[in-house]
Amino acid sequence: MAQENIENSEKLSEDLPAVIAEMEKKCKQAPDNVVAWHHLGLVYMKAGRIDEAIECLEKCIEIDNQANQPMINLGAIYFGQGNLDKAQELNENAIKVQPDLSAQAHANLGLIWQQRNEMDKAIASYEKAIQYEPKLATVWMNLTSVLTMKGEDERALKSARKATELEPDSALAQNNLAVALFFSGDYAAAKNHVEKAKELGYSVDPDFEAGLAEKLA
Repeated sequence: MAQENIENSEKLSEDLPAVIAEMEKKCKQAPDNVVAWHHLGLVYMKAGRIDEAIECLEKCIEIDNQANQPMINLGAIYFGQGNLDKAQELNENAIKVQPDLSAQAHANLGLIWQQRNEMDKAIASYEKAIQYEPKLATVWMNLTSVLTMKGEDERALKSARKATELEPDSALAQNNLAVALFFSGDYAAAKNHVEKAKELGYSVDPDFEAGLAEKLA
């Protein structure tokens, strides 16, 4: 989650020391500028300076307690560190302060509930995320995985199809669809999507492939 939930920092210059110096200067010049502190936190994250990133994101929330994106990003850091309680608190706060901009926070809560083996709550969170942003392919993939684990094969298949519709070149989405098709009894189609997943670089479970081959024999 930590990588998935940080705002896209790929646009930032690869010359991190120079970018950090520039952003630190901006924060000193405008100490109440939430955007500047947020960007500095993102750059610190990209540089692997996690403690400093945490300080920056906490500064954002201190300045503006309605700033939900820093809450979400800070929650992502804590999730990556295994602090599920803190991650949950931050994402729930992000939802409270800006419910209309909370798709990612709901998705993050889904991961937290999954980690806690609370699958019904994970499903509810993923579905809430999709209500706000139906084109989050990763959420559809996560939802597929949970539904498959619960044996809800029909719902899992619908979710898997949606994920591959949104990201046809995702190896994970293709593998998930293959698994969902297997449990729905469509073994030929499952085989087709296994091959697509492998072409895209996915390491398909050998036991699954063996089971599929047996069904097709």
